[in-house]
Amino acid sequence: MTSDALLVALFLLAAVLSLGTSWILVSRLERVGARLGLPEAVLGLVAALAADAPEITAAVTAMVGHQSHIGAGVVIGSNVFNLAALLGLAALVAGWIALHRRVIVLEAAVALPVAGVTVATVAGALPPAGGLAIVGLVLLLYAAALGLPGALLRRLGLPSGLVRWISLAVREEELELEPSIHPRPGRAADVLTAAGAVIVVVGASVGMEEAASHLGSRHGIPQIVVGALILAVVTSIPNAVAAIYLARRGRGTATLSTAMNSNALNVLAGLMIPGAVVGLGASSPASTLAAAWYLGLTAFALACAYAATGLRRLHGILIVSAYAAFVGLVLALA
Repeated sequence: MTSDALLVALFLLAAVLSLGTSWILVSRLERVGARLGLPEAVLGLVAALAADAPEITAAVTAMVGHQSHIGAGVVIGSNVFNLAALLGLAALVAGWIALHRRVIVLEAAVALPVAGVTVATVAGALPPAGGLAIVGLVLLLYAAALGLPGALLRRLGLPSGLVRWISLAVREEELELEPSIHPRPGRAADVLTAAGAVIVVVGASVGMEEAASHLGSRHGIPQIVVGALILAVVTSIPNAVAAIYLARRGRGTATLSTAMNSNALNVLAGLMIPGAVVGLGASSPASTLAAAWYLGLTAFALACAYAATGLRRLHGILIVSAYAAFVGLVLALA
């Protein structure tokens, strides 16, 4: 039998490999996207997906191994932690995150439906395939709004006023994202490096999930705790560091976009797709509570940001405190 010390060492080694290599993956994909001429907002979406590779892989691995509560916990726990660290802690450190109201509404139009569908799916009120269809459609429309020119949107039948509003919101978001991303155009070597990084991130994340689940089973740690409070935090650290860096540089919209895009992509790739294939298993009070908390904290953070055209230090304290309460409730219900 593998000793606890060896499992802990394997977990830490896999975490360092997965998180460290994910940074290489993000940078190379940004360069490839720049070579393809992707708009800054779409490039930010691609970067968010690459940065989410560790938590998505850990969640998918758990679900394929029929440990659905760990898988769901990783996704939902990561999303709640993202809100606390990427928005709450960033506001605390920076003191003030200025945001455009159009961008807040645009992000809310994606974040709130995705979070609501997550609650319905985890609670068993909506089948995973139905959740996948809705979340996929929301993200498809969002990507279209980011990447399609206004003239084409008008040809699709959208009112001119709405097209103008979307164009302004996307432009405001891109003005923030451009200096925070702005990679050089990629080359063939960047494609090969990205492919290698994917293999390392996936392999290391699988090892991390396996080590954590074995330790949890051996010591009677509930799956929701392993997923939502251990794997979720470890796999989300790079996003948190990046968000604090952006917030301190005054890139509020980039910070908000990182948090909301990361959460939406986590739900799509880490929860809905594997859930539709292998199922989510029976719902549990802890998982349903975690999903509801994710929805509530998303709505609260966006409402605060809209009312104050940004997030102040007080908002950061409230968001971080809400995460602390989330941890206590998950432990109490586990």
